This record gives sequence, structure tokens and C-alpha cells, in this order.
Amino acid sequence: MSTMLTVSEWRAAALADRESAAAALRTRRQLLAQGGDPAWICIASEEQLEDQLARLAQLDPVACPLYGVPFAVKDNIDVSGWTTTAACPEFANVANKTAQVVNALMAAGAVLLGKTNLDQFATGLVGTRSPYGAVPNTFSTAHVSGGSSSGSASVVARGLVAFALGTDTAGSGRVPAGFNNLIGLKPTPGAVSTAGVVPACRSLDCVSLLTLTAADAAAVYAVMAGAGAPGAEEPRFHQPPPPRFALPAALRVGLPREPFFVSGAYRSMFERACRHLDGLGWTHGDFDLAPFTAVAELLYQGPWTAERYAVAGACIERGGAGIDATVAQVIGAGRGYSAVDAFNGLYRVRELQAMTQAVWSRFDVLMVPTAPNLPTLADVAAAPIVRNSELGTYTNFVNLLGLSAVALPFGFTPEGLPFGVTFIARGGYDWALAELAAQWQQRLQLPLGAKLRGLAEADAVITATPPASLPLAVVGAHLSGMPLHHQLTERGARLRAATFTAPHYRLHALKNTQPAKPGLVRVSQGAMQGAAIAVEVYDMPMDTFGSFLAGIAPPLGLGSIELGDGSWVNGFICEPRALDGAEDITAWGGWRSYIDGRSRQRVAS
Repeated sequence: MSTMLTVSEWRAAALADRESAAAALRTRRQLLAQGGDPAWICIASEEQLEDQLARLAQLDPVACPLYGVPFAVKDNIDVSGWTTTAACPEFANVANKTAQVVNALMAAGAVLLGKTNLDQFATGLVGTRSPYGAVPNTFSTAHVSGGSSSGSASVVARGLVAFALGTDTAGSGRVPAGFNNLIGLKPTPGAVSTAGVVPACRSLDCVSLLTLTAADAAAVYAVMAGAGAPGAEEPRFHQPPPPRFALPAALRVGLPREPFFVSGAYRSMFERACRHLDGLGWTHGDFDLAPFTAVAELLYQGPWTAERYAVAGACIERGGAGIDATVAQVIGAGRGYSAVDAFNGLYRVRELQAMTQAVWSRFDVLMVPTAPNLPTLADVAAAPIVRNSELGTYTNFVNLLGLSAVALPFGFTPEGLPFGVTFIARGGYDWALAELAAQWQQRLQLPLGAKLRGLAEADAVITATPPASLPLAVVGAHLSGMPLHHQLTERGARLRAATFTAPHYRLHALKNTQPAKPGLVRVSQGAMQGAAIAVEVYDMPMDTFGSFLAGIAPPLGLGSIELGDGSWVNGFICEPRALDGAEDITAWGGWRSYIDGRSRQRVAS
């Protein structure tokens, strides 16, 4: 049990032996309760853990994708019966309701072990602005951990929990992920509920996710964005675009022209990361970062500081020993903005957003350094606002523009400090970025977190299913590389598996179809013997399924197809009348084999 690190490892152990898994959780809680770790503000009491274990015993383990998996939440996220501090003792209160996203995770079997430290009121990217202590970097006690989700990053990087929730308004999930060799998935604004989160900027906040592996990020995100979707009673500041589960295979990557760095080592690492793209077969070019930078400047040098003041201003004004002086200075600046300033700020963001649109016609994703440097604690103490501002260079604009992002490790500087990059995509591409993270992680083979162990094969294999998706089996012209495959990619579908039907089908080459198409027909017992036919199963976003269905011409249609493992999915079926005169090609085992075989025959003749 002591070797368990990832979501899949903890869940597998719990499925194999519930009692041993429960004992491992009790032991872990006791270890954390010894105290002295600035990454934590609150550890689950023995009673709180036992209540969770009792509820866990009532759940169906197989139906719970996070069964028995320990996690932590940033202490600006409410959990009923637990104190929420937002790293400010003067603000502390006992929550009477659990945040919607935490409810979803616990309903899926996750076990909360504690609440983590943060830059006070989630105002900072350094991880030092807390009366509960500065959280040091996992790799160097002289350097910052990054913030504001400092504690969440630290406890995941050290393997104390399998995953942790942070929040991300201006980079608060991505920067600590980059500084601690983690994956930091920041969803599209509005894609995951923020009900029960103490706001930093309510109109921009996202609940973010910190994990060791891409597979874990996908597994947890599927729960967060599925069962944890925003409720009807929750104010919606963003209506996120429909989800898209895949990016093009021939990815076009935008790189910032003349990127800004404070650290020469980080500049060299980013140049290496750019060269790494060539080995992946992705094309790349540069883009002008200026309009994005102009958006970023508005976050702290514009009226959005007034939104922070709306939440924490009263507490700041009352004062107290627990108020961080730098946080008070940043939030206090919000009192100077007027309603006119707020509207002018909104107008300016929209103008700048229009200027960025051309970038998305050229590139599928942008790759930027997660941060321009990794400062020391002394650097931050000497110039807290300047150093913090530098860290937001590549993060502050993302939520203001409604974009999705994932921070990924790339390696280590000669001094042994982590360096990471962030991929940014348009809104709705959260799951696609998790898939990209899996490719990236598999290719680099970096150690996990604080070099806890090497990458295992399962760590970069996503088995979870995207939320709000429908499975679709294709058998002919929609297969990858075939003439109609673009109808799937245009709708954001992603390949789940290349597999076979149950051995109850026959395949025919239909006459007079353009492009050429097959017809799949299920045969009944006692009739002509069936066979297993090769298919590809895709996860398709629900919102695009109707338009796909409308484009299917007779004699084909969608029905239910049985796969070899006994499961049933939506898939292409054929009207029996179309089989008159059609060639039975069942013996080929699938449409691709048939097409390739006929092509070879023509060449040979």
C-alpha cells in the first residue's frame, strides 16, 4: 500500500482489498496529522475520515472511478463542517455546504485528507503570502513553490495525495504545477462549477486540477466536468463553448515571438522545448504576444482588482495580524476603480480579443513557458509585487479570453530545478489538452513529481471517458484515413479504441455509393455464420451528434452494435434492401483490409 501514488494505483488497491485500503488511508491521515508541514492548513480529523470511510462502504466500488483515492482541496473551497480560511484567520468560517465539485468527487469515491495552504485570498503566484507559512519548492527550499495553489502542488508532488484541487484565476494552478513537476489542468471558464469557492475574481475563477499523470488528470476531470457541472442556481459568468475531445493529429503550434525571460536557464529550456516539437511531427510558427500581454496587464492594472475588493475588501479594511501586507496592497487598489472603469475594461478586453482571433486561424494550440523564471524566496521578499508580476507573463490573459490550458513538465535546469511549458487552446478543449498531455508525458518519460518514480506505461494511457459524450462505432468511410473521417474530427470526436464487433455480423461492399461504403448487418442465430468485424469506436460530443446523424444518407443509419466485449454502442448499420447485388466481404475482416487488399490486387495485375 505504501507504494501507491496515482489515482489508478489507489483505486486498484481499494478494489482488491477494501479493508487494507481503508487502513492505508488511516495511516496516511495519522502521518499528516503530525503537523509541521506548511503545505497544509487543516488535516481531516479522525472522525471526519471515519465518516468518509463509512460512506465509502455504502458505494459500489466498480461504479466509482475514484474509489478510495485520497485527495486534498485548496482552502478557499468549502467542505461542510470544515473551516474555510482562504489563508486568512480573520476570514475563517465553518462551511455549512460542500462545494459542488467536491461533492462530485466524493460521490465518485474520493477521500478528502485535508485542506491546503495558498496565497491569501488566492492573490499571488508565489506561494509565500500566507500567515500559515510560505510553502517551499519541492526541489529546493530556497525557491518558491508557486501560487496561489502552493499547498495543493506541494502535497501532490510529494505523493501525499493522488490529486489536489486548486483554483486558477491568473495562473494559480499552472504556475505551481510548473514549479513542482506536475500536470496542471485549467478548464475553460464555466466548464466546471465554482459554487462553494471563495472567489478571487468571481467572473474569471476556475477550479483547477493538479496531478502526477495525464491519465489521472483525465480521470478526475471526467468527474469534475460531468457530475460537477454548474447547477441551475449558480450564477454563470461564462457560457463555455461546446466541448471538443480531440485536436488535429498534425498539430499546428504557435510559439511566442521574442518571449520574455528573467532566467537564462529557463530561456535555454524553452528553446529545447521548441526543438522537441519537431520530433513529435507537429508544425510550428511564431505569433505576436503583444495583444495577449495587453489583456494580461488589465488583470492587475485594471478594474478586475475591484472584483477582488468586492469579496475581500471588508476583511482587508478591518485589518488584523493575519492580513498579508502585500495582499492588502493589491486588493486595496481595487477601491479606486469606478463603474465607468469597469465597463471600459470590458470594452478593451473585447477589442484585444478580436485582435487575437487571427492567431487561432493559424494555430491549434499555443505553447508558452509556464513562467519566465523560478525565483528564490529572497527574490520575492525583496520585490514581492515585481517578482509576482513577472510570473504572470504567460498566464494572466488566459481566463480573460475564455481559453483552456494545461501546464506540463519538460525537464530540469542544470541546477536541478523544474521547467515546464503550458499549452493553451480555445475554450472547450479541456479534454483534448489532457490527451495532448498524455502524448507529451509518454514521449518525455520524465519522473513523477518530486522524482517519486519513473513513468509507467499506464500513467500516459487515458482510459476515462469524456463527460457529455456518446460512443460511436464506425466501420467504413469514416475510419481514420478514409474519405469521410473529417466529419468526425470536425466535430471534436476522439478515438477511444480500434476493436472488433461481436462475431455476429457480416460486411458487404455496397453498390453505387460515393465515396465507397460498406454495409454492416447483424445475422441471427441459425442464419449464415457471422464474424467479428474491425471497427473504430469514437467518443463524440453530444452537441455535435445530431448534425452528424442528419448527414447520414440511406441506406445507412445509426443503430446499436455489439462489440466483442459484450458492450453495445451506437454505430453504422445498413438496411437489408441495400444488400441486393452487394459483394459480401466478410472474409476480409473489415473495410480497411478490403480496401488495402483490393488495391494490392490491382497493382499486382
